[in-house]
Amino acid sequence: MKNSAKLLVIRYVSIAALSFFSVFSANSALAQLTIEITQGVDSPVPIAVVPFSVTGGEAVPEDVAAIINADLRRSGLFRPIPQGDMLSFPRNQYEISFRDWRILGSEYLVIGGVTRKADKYSVRFELFNVLSQRSVHVQTVEAGLEQLRDLAHYASDQVFEKITGIRGIFSTQMIYIEAFQNGNVEQDKFRLMLADVDGARPRLLLESRQPILSPSWSPNGQEVVYVSYETGRPAIFRQELATQKREQLTNFKGLNGAPVWSPDGKRIALTLSKDGNPEIYTLDIASKQLARITRHFAIDTEPNWTTDGKGVIFTSNRGGKPQIYQVTLASGRIERLTFEGDYNARPRVSPDGKSLVMVHRENGVFHIAAQDIASGDMRILTETYLDESPTIAPNGAMLMYATRYRGKGILAAVSLDAGVKFRLPSKQGDVREPAWSPFFD
Repeated sequence: MKNSAKLLVIRYVSIAALSFFSVFSANSALAQLTIEITQGVDSPVPIAVVPFSVTGGEAVPEDVAAIINADLRRSGLFRPIPQGDMLSFPRNQYEISFRDWRILGSEYLVIGGVTRKADKYSVRFELFNVLSQRSVHVQTVEAGLEQLRDLAHYASDQVFEKITGIRGIFSTQMIYIEAFQNGNVEQDKFRLMLADVDGARPRLLLESRQPILSPSWSPNGQEVVYVSYETGRPAIFRQELATQKREQLTNFKGLNGAPVWSPDGKRIALTLSKDGNPEIYTLDIASKQLARITRHFAIDTEPNWTTDGKGVIFTSNRGGKPQIYQVTLASGRIERLTFEGDYNARPRVSPDGKSLVMVHRENGVFHIAAQDIASGDMRILTETYLDESPTIAPNGAMLMYATRYRGKGILAAVSLDAGVKFRLPSKQGDVREPAWSPFFD
């Protein structure tokens, strides 16, 4: 790739308070999820990220090199060289002694600088292949004063992609539920949270005394849908992230659950029991018209779309125990997809459409598993306890899920080849039901 300088315009989600819910002020402390890497690949790529130079007359609020280091380490594919082991701190290519980095065993080198301008930061970074002594990628990006961390994540994405050929996911975000329950229903508290995918910068979207469930992103990353019990029964709400504008989409008797956007963003698949039995429906966002997709006396629930939007995958016990099925929308034809194990549920399809991720029960324990859709081969990805709610990264390389650790509900992540694993525990409350954002293109 030719070296080039590009201007990066990064979206920043401003969180406004809801007038009818108690929302914490900007000064209130929100617990940040922390990263605990538990497993990486056997031979991670050694890489050196030199501390970035700073110009502009004052200290910057974020250590860009440290964020890039943490991102690459968290991927499990890289082994950053500790700063204390570095023999030199080059600020440009003319100050680089490639011999220094070969001595340390580093295969790649990242250098860069941060410049403070009047109302923005400019970050320049360059990636070098130490063995060939050549520049692999150089770029300058700019954004507002509140977005220096976004620029660091962007640089991580570029470094990751240039080396692995896989698009980076460090600039993505996640939504999740934080629950505070002590046995007294009147004191229960539930929060819908938004955070960077590394757990940093948690922001409160909604707080309620009633449960919040099943959050899901729109394909453009600008809205979410979720289930809230604030009306006294489950109802599905749609919420814009930038404005906090909310719209109640359903208020039927019985179950209103498991909403998920179609790939084109025009419809939502959901579960309703308004006709007496849980069935799969689709809701047209513009017209608000419902279409019933399944008709069976068994329970059909937890819909998810195929990548082309032509089918819906769902959980059903129509075979006696929960298994995963697919319905083709044009014909109504239904086929069973899972046969291994006595319980498979909460299906999610990988972005390339090749893998089906699910909650799988084996020997009475719930794990996260992935099944090759073409061959039917299944592999167990997790070894933790009571694993649930899998959500797949937009590049298809990682998935996040909820589990239990030391008596608390936490989030954890695993690569689809099960080679990389890490935990994201919270210092307060139980954390559950993660949803990984799409790419913010």
